[in-house]
Amino acid sequence: MEIRLKRAYDTAARSDGPRILVDRIWPRGVAKEEADITHWLKGLAPSTDLRKWFGHDPDKWSEFCDRYLRELKSDEAADDRETLRKILDEHKRITLVFAAKDTEHNNALALRDYILNEKI
Repeated sequence: MEIRLKRAYDTAARSDGPRILVDRIWPRGVAKEEADITHWLKGLAPSTDLRKWFGHDPDKWSEFCDRYLRELKSDEAADDRETLRKILDEHKRITLVFAAKDTEHNNALALRDYILNEKI
């Protein structure tokens, strides 16, 4: 299984596989018609409180990942976790789409690690 990460502002490619938006809010300035998003799994996005607390501060990255992992394992994320499992079963490659400018400290990166480590 291959899990790619791509900013919502980057051009979609045919090789992306299903493009899954993993943010709670739609990326500012991105037209839905042009985004080529296959699924929008809001339940896999960090809570608003967690996102605001983190603020993409690299010093908070480790704690963010721990808190986000707890959210991903919660009952609130169960339906979207199951949807993601089905997508992963059907496709060899997916692309997690996110809006954050920081490509090294964002929820899509943490989610990819969760998927690969937890083998969901």
